[in-house]
Amino acid sequence: MQITRRAAAFVLSASFALAGASAFAADKAPRVKFTTSMGEFVVEVYPDKAPKTVDNFLTYVKAKFYDGTIFHRVIGHFMIQGGGYQQDYRPKITRPPVAHEGATGVKNDVGTIAMARTDNPNSATSQFFINVADNSRLDPTGPATGYVAFGKVVSGMDVVNKIKEIPTGAGGPFPTDVPKTPVVIQSATLVQ
Repeated sequence: MQITRRAAAFVLSASFALAGASAFAADKAPRVKFTTSMGEFVVEVYPDKAPKTVDNFLTYVKAKFYDGTIFHRVIGHFMIQGGGYQQDYRPKITRPPVAHEGATGVKNDVGTIAMARTDNPNSATSQFFINVADNSRLDPTGPATGYVAFGKVVSGMDVVNKIKEIPTGAGGPFPTDVPKTPVVIQSATLVQ
């Protein structure tokens, strides 16, 4: 009986320690500040939920890859997408794609950030999008379906909402959804 009580006490103690560790980890989630031509917003990302995706994203941030790129696809009832094209619509040269991580537990709800990709689930490189609507149809339902959300906007959602309202049309090689006034990412900086 004593062994059982000791074991129970150990399990309880370990549970408290793990709960504390999780709360600490959430407080230390990396944050990236985007300074754009329409204002600033900050996203926090979750390496505990999507480690490969977050590592890929932060590698681009640390390399200043996003500086000078544009939001090239804005659909006000859906999402705003950027991180791949320069202001003259030339695509930037990217790193190899990151493997699709499946369901991360982060839903494609309003304000979350996710990786953009082609029809190939394992094709995400630098482009990302911010959901400006609840897009549950984008949530992964299996190991290689949907779009991997890996963080959320924690301040400056008003700026994201201003971007989603900007008039769009044709631009560069794209027939639709391009802001008529370029929305430039002046810098993306790791701030935590």
